[in-house]
Amino acid sequence: MTEKNSRTRDEEHKNNPLHGINLKQIVNELVEHYGWEELGQHINIRCFTMNPSVSSSLKFLRRTPWAREKVEKLYTAMIRQ
Repeated sequence: MTEKNSRTRDEEHKNNPLHGINLKQIVNELVEHYGWEELGQHINIRCFTMNPSVSSSLKFLRRTPWAREKVEKLYTAMIRQ
């Protein structure tokens, strides 16, 4: 890897608020901030509205890219507040 590529990658990571944060941490922080009910209102998916749990949410989000993207966008908006 060249020094230029390394710098570019470091700059990308610095600008990515999700770098170094795993999905479990994101879900836990969203639940802590919003609670399950409000989280289900922000993102209306069954894993947040019907008998929600972190483990069932993680299973669903790992298999469902569009839902994971919504969760990541909400998390990014939350940390920018």
